Parts: sequence; structure tokens; C-alpha cells
Amino acid sequence: MDRKIESALISVFYKDGLEPIVRQLHHEGATIYSTGGTQAFIETLGIPCVPVENITGYPSILGGRVKTLHPKVFGGILARREFGEDQQHVAEYEIPLFDLVIVDLYPFEETVRSTNDEKKIIEKIDIGGPSMIRAAAKNHNDVAVISSKDDYAELVQLLTQQKGVLSLVQRRKFAAKAFDVVAHYDVVIAAYFKKDLEESSFQISLGNKQSLRYGENPHQPGAFYGSLDELFEKLNGKELSYNNLVDVDAACQIVSEFDQPVFAIIKHTNVCGIALGTSVADTWKKALSGDPESAFGGVLITNQTINLEVAEKINELFFEVLIAPAFEPDALALLKTKKNRILLKQTQTFVPKQEYKRILNGALVQESDILNFIEWKEQGARESSTEERENLLFANLVCKHLKSNAIALVKDKKLIGKGCGQTSRIDALRQAIEKANQFGFDLKGAVLASDAFFPFDDCAKMAHQVGISAIIQPGGSVRDNDTISYCKDNGIALVFTGVRHFKH
Repeated sequence: MDRKIESALISVFYKDGLEPIVRQLHHEGATIYSTGGTQAFIETLGIPCVPVENITGYPSILGGRVKTLHPKVFGGILARREFGEDQQHVAEYEIPLFDLVIVDLYPFEETVRSTNDEKKIIEKIDIGGPSMIRAAAKNHNDVAVISSKDDYAELVQLLTQQKGVLSLVQRRKFAAKAFDVVAHYDVVIAAYFKKDLEESSFQISLGNKQSLRYGENPHQPGAFYGSLDELFEKLNGKELSYNNLVDVDAACQIVSEFDQPVFAIIKHTNVCGIALGTSVADTWKKALSGDPESAFGGVLITNQTINLEVAEKINELFFEVLIAPAFEPDALALLKTKKNRILLKQTQTFVPKQEYKRILNGALVQESDILNFIEWKEQGARESSTEERENLLFANLVCKHLKSNAIALVKDKKLIGKGCGQTSRIDALRQAIEKANQFGFDLKGAVLASDAFFPFDDCAKMAHQVGISAIIQPGGSVRDNDTISYCKDNGIALVFTGVRHFKH
């Protein structure tokens, strides 16, 4: 059923974009009811407005906490036009009917991001707003509801084209959006209060939907929910794809582990090149040399400013995305010569506290893997040297970000071979050695990191055969003594960390 908008209740926090709606409603002859700041805004436009206080007989009280929580307001929203008893009550209690409700919500989420002042945060928990939105959405058979300024433009267009009339289909669509808005709002508030409590349910709500070209594959529709502009300033290139975003996340996570100058190259969430160094050019050269073949079409990231020297070298490679905290102007000008090349200036480091994934008909939730080791237990033939220790620390962090089963081979603070996503640990080591050999690296004096314990001593034996001098792993196998004995008999330094780093 079509519904002519003859009366509208408007009470919003954000006034931008509201003026065209108010003017169109006035043009169509609708009576406008409002409160506080919204009423003042409408009156500055020279448009008549009925204060809600005239309906309720009460002013705004308790510092603005109570303005619209009144039977005459909610009666006017919830009254069913075709129900005789409802209409008797409307007449008896002189309740004005509302055909349109435009209400947004106090900016709770934004306030939490901007302050730790709990009093300010609590005051941004909206009570009347969600109640009016839910009431109008429930009664969408008779009432249209607009719950976000994102819908203002569409509403103006409909009111203009349809001369103040909205169809049931349109009202139902706005109602669905309204319930979504309120649900998100409640989840955000619940998350704020549950942060120190054990959760009995898992809830997450993310707004800002961004439709992607497709998902992981072209036949899969995909979307991203979140605010990328809180983390990055996009300087150039096409829209980020689903797979780009997955790799950008992996890139940001691994680089966040390091304070020293670092450069990393990511392919399919695994790091295929990474190095520490003294400058951005030095780290790029070392990272690329680790696996120049896999670097093609990768996601590149550094924690250093991109200057012209390194930009000229990077420009020789085809890559999807480059992430850095800053770009010198001449370097940026050069890199922007390829219009599809995505350049992201990282403005904020993000280290998630929690991870989750859909599993079967539910979800798995865990704390993020932020613990690197709980002990440094030298178990081999000798203590690791200072140089070995630095390389072992680096290798352990790199291996942590490879898909299991994973092995990382490092020399001179550079990844020179890696095996990842293998079904056995010995296969991961074979793959890592093969990669190192492919690009001509001498493994003598290199170190090895494993994401989990060695179930047998075969990995220690294979590592020794190619010249690896030190190993870091969690330990914890019932056969640890076999590996310890082999390392002691063959001069290999062996460190147990006590922390496993499975990644699936």
C-alpha cells in the first residue's frame, strides 16, 4: 500500500544533508515535528515545525536524556491505521500520527574511538533514538523510517519523484536497514561493556560495506566491511580486491613485529621475501633477492619512507600493492606512472587482539598470536652466538607468519628459504632448502626456525647436512631428546622457546 507522507517526526544528531528533505516535505504540505537542535535547525530554514513538547506536555528533562520517551510519541509511531481499537485510542488520547520518522543515533562508536572518558562515552548511549527507530520499523506497514544520513539522498529522490508518496516495498526496505543500524549499534555498545568479561556469545558487527569486484575467485561475489581510511591513505591505483586485502592484512601483521628497518614481500598471505637492514634500499635489495621469482605480482610493505633510490628499483618489478608510512614526492611521482598500481600510505599500525573464522555452523574465536616465546632454553651442543641469536629471533618471527607446517631459513637477517603449508615438517624443510638452492644461497652458517616441534630428529639431520648451524623451535615432542642428542653430537645450537606458532 502506498502512503502519502502527511506528517514527519525528525530528531537527528547529524544535520548535514537534512535540508533538502525538510524543504521537500514542506513543499508537499507535510507537518513536521521535531526536538531540540533539530527543531532549531529546521526553524532557521524558515520552515514551520511543531515542538515535541507541544505533544507530550513535558519539556526535555534530565539534561536531554528524556525528550521523546512518551506514549503520545510512540503511540503516533506504532498506531496501526487499519486497527479500529488503535484508532479509538488515537482519538481518545489526541495522539498525532506520524507517517515518516527520521532519527539517527548518538555517535557512540566515534566517541569510544576519540576518548577514554567513560562519562562522555556513557552519555552517547542513545535510548530514545533506537526505540523510535525500532518502533517505526516494526510498523513499516504504515510508517517509513530513515535511520541514517546515508539514506537521505534516496529519500529526497523518492519524495520528489513520487510527490511525497512511499510504497510498502520502499518502507520495508528502509525498515530492514533500520533494524540493521540498531543491531550494529547494540553490538558495539555490548562489546564496550564486555571487554573485561568472559563472553557467553560471540557478536561482531561491522558497517561501511564496500562491494568488491569479486571475492576470492571471479564467480564469488565479495565485500569488505570496515573503514580502511582509518589505516591507510590511498595514493594511487585501482580498487583493492578481495585477495589484495587478504595479503595487505598479512603484510601489515608481519611488519608490525619489527622496530628495525624492514621490507617484506607477500604472496597468498605467505612472506616470500623479508629482510632487516640499514636503509630502505638495503632492505628492499635483500628482501627481493630471497625469492625474486615469487615476488612478481606480490604485495610489498616497509616501515621506512620510500625514496627515489628505492622507487627506481621497485619500479622495475610488477607488483599489486606497495605499503609504506611515507613517500618522498619524486618517488611517488615515479611510482604513480602505472595507473593501476596500488600505493597505500599507512597512517596507523593495527594489531588485532582477537581472531575469528567461520567453522561449520558456528565460529572459532581466539586471542591473536602475540606471544613470541616464553623461554630461551639453549639445548644444543653450545650456546648460540650473538649473530646466530639475532638471526634466530628474526627467523622465529618470520616463521610465525607462514602457513603451517612451516620452516624458515635465515642468514644475515634475510629470509633465504621457506617451506610452508606442507603436510609434514620434513617436507617443509625440503621445500625451504630447495628454495635456497634455487637462488644460489650458501646454507653454511644459516639458521632454521620451525613453527612447531620436531616429531623426529630427521629435520635436525637434514639441516646439519646442508650446513645449518642453529635451530629454534618450541620443543615439547616426546622425542625431543632425539633431536637434542643429535644437535649435541654435531655441534648445532638448539633453542627451545616453549611457544608453538601454528597458522592455518
